[in-house]
Amino acid sequence: MSVEESQPLISHLIELRNRLLKAVICVLVVFALLVYWSNDIYTLLATPLLERLPSGSSMIATNVAAPFFTPIKLTMVASIFLSVPFILYQIWAFVAPALYKHEKRLVYPLLISSTLLFYIGVAFAYYVVFPLVFGFLTSTAPEGVAMATDISSYLDFVLTIFLAFGICFEVPVAIVLLCWSGITTADDLRAKRPYIIVAAFVIGMLLTPPDIFSQTLLAIPMCLLFEVGLFCARFYQPKDDTAEQG
Repeated sequence: MSVEESQPLISHLIELRNRLLKAVICVLVVFALLVYWSNDIYTLLATPLLERLPSGSSMIATNVAAPFFTPIKLTMVASIFLSVPFILYQIWAFVAPALYKHEKRLVYPLLISSTLLFYIGVAFAYYVVFPLVFGFLTSTAPEGVAMATDISSYLDFVLTIFLAFGICFEVPVAIVLLCWSGITTADDLRAKRPYIIVAAFVIGMLLTPPDIFSQTLLAIPMCLLFEVGLFCARFYQPKDDTAEQG
């Protein structure tokens, strides 16, 4: 590689490092602001389960350090979650110079919509799914079995559900990208609607607890968001590499 060719590569690597450093600093700043209330944040997250535990029951910690590290872990995850808009902006600022003008017009609304859809998916899981799921699970405990959930296991469980719903709510963005890139078309997806509905329920079965309520509550929004994605895909033309770069 010649000196002339290596200079742009080095400058890109330096810019990437700076963007990543800014994203990490943002997460750490948010974490520093939230860490004092880490126990309160965990209590807020545990509320959907605590409200449905039998009288006299409570959550437990099976590890000596869990009461300290589990809320800290949650606070760090929450810091990353709240920093997502800034992180996405840094990604956008890094790749934007290499995009065509029409690609910039596409990516910007997709970044905003994907962030909002992820947040909506997490909020839907917390306010709608958790009350139904925990109400079902606590009511099915066998007679004489006390339900005492470990705080670390609970955190892993809810983070998995948050991630599942957040990603599944990105269906419209995925459909727009697939149609825009030319991999498929809205008409092809519309013709495959019955298979996609079945796939949504299969995904709901795999990603949620083994009860019909949570499976349905994930599958139905995915089906509705699929229709939203088909509608939005009509406004985006397939990618044209001959367009001017800006």
